Amino acid sequence: MNRTKKYQIVILSLAFAFLLNVCNNRESLYLGQKAPGLTPEAFAPGIVSTEYYEYSGTFTPDLKEFYFIRQGGKYEDPTFVVLKNDNNKWQESVVSKWVGQPVISPDGKIMHLGKRYMERAETGWSELKELKAPFNDIPIMRLSSSIYGTYYFDSYYKEKPDFPIRFSRVVKGKHESPRELGKTINSGIKNMNHPFIAPDESYILWDAVKEGGYGSSDIYISFKKQDGSWGNAINLGDKVNTGAWEASAFVSPDGKYLFFSRNIGSENYENVDIFWVDIKIIENLKMK
Repeated sequence: MNRTKKYQIVILSLAFAFLLNVCNNRESLYLGQKAPGLTPEAFAPGIVSTEYYEYSGTFTPDLKEFYFIRQGGKYEDPTFVVLKNDNNKWQESVVSKWVGQPVISPDGKIMHLGKRYMERAETGWSELKELKAPFNDIPIMRLSSSIYGTYYFDSYYKEKPDFPIRFSRVVKGKHESPRELGKTINSGIKNMNHPFIAPDESYILWDAVKEGGYGSSDIYISFKKQDGSWGNAINLGDKVNTGAWEASAFVSPDGKYLFFSRNIGSENYENVDIFWVDIKIIENLKMK
């Protein structure tokens, strides 16, 4: 065999190995699912989204763990579960009973669970901890943090359906007393819930019932202006929002996809699925 042929064989072998690695990486991402376009699709049908209740998902920054709430089938009560990628095979296991809505910090070191949280250690997640002052008396449902450590969160008061979304910055190493976001965000008829802050705080997602919406709870977005104020609330439109209940949006750590929950069952919410859609649906709104 001459030198040219040997060289060609080596090049072909390297090219094949590269393509195989790319294919394997694709299979390992997002549970091996085909990426959606600008029309939302149920995420991982039969694996994540089933005929039962699946709600409030979040990925670790390396996209190797997907946490969410599941109820139905073998899970009689709401259960906190995780799908982990082990050698390109996704395995489901139980984390605990439902202890809060999971949102992982941008650096992957903290899993926020409303008012509670867990810290990442070499051996896994720590025991459950709880936020102290200045959050003692606030019943937080969902909390999301930015790369600056700022908390954005809702709260739940049964007697007050128009509770605001608030934020708390880190000042001199400690979180300041929470403050309400402006009226461009806290202006719904009721239920300003489940905020998700972009890592760089360039936009915030949340859901609410507002006049001019599509029926039940819709998902909204507000973009931060150059002066630091928040722009008007923008409904994500009829591709994301329907007459059903849509809520708990988040963006994947790589910034490629928007995820959210949608009720596709009855008013008893026995069948809620997690949907995903290309992030261009947000980028297109920003350009308008």
